[in-house]
Amino acid sequence: MSRSLLLALRRRGNADAVPLGTVLADLGDRSFGWSIMIFALFNLIPMPIGSNMITALPLLLLTAQMALGLPHVRLPGFINRRRVSRRGFQRVVLRLKPVLGPLERIIRPRHPWLFQPRCERLVGVCLFVVATALFLPIPLSGFISAFALFITAVGLAERDGSITLLGLGIGAAAIGVTLAAAATIVIGVQAAT
Repeated sequence: MSRSLLLALRRRGNADAVPLGTVLADLGDRSFGWSIMIFALFNLIPMPIGSNMITALPLLLLTAQMALGLPHVRLPGFINRRRVSRRGFQRVVLRLKPVLGPLERIIRPRHPWLFQPRCERLVGVCLFVVATALFLPIPLSGFISAFALFITAVGLAERDGSITLLGLGIGAAAIGVTLAAAATIVIGVQAAT
């Protein structure tokens, strides 16, 4: 996993700093996996109820782009033009090694049919629904949704169809929990009035 990030940086020659947009373009459709993974990790951090309405916004935008079939993550111009220090980028990737190491031993390319454009768009639609469940300020549903997005993103980044399908299964459970919690809230409000 870390190798694909470092290769994307190397494609830009020996420049000291590289625009973030070019790194994402070099990652291609794997940029969705990496971007979703980062924002899903952020949403796994315990935060006050309701804060996920802000932290889930980037995930809604990323999954919507994936559902629309864009070739790579597109960010606003001012973010795309931000230059990333080559050394800083390499340091971050090396710091991720202890986390990514165990994952890299499990993950391998499987079920390539899942990464055909039509299937990837369908995965994007499913992830958009999961990101919507994360966005809603409903107790208990946020963590499961963020975990589902993280697992699916790992599968997307490494082209592991088994892990991607596992993440989508967890996402279906997250949607079920969200719907059940929302129904409980509605029934409780109706009973109170």
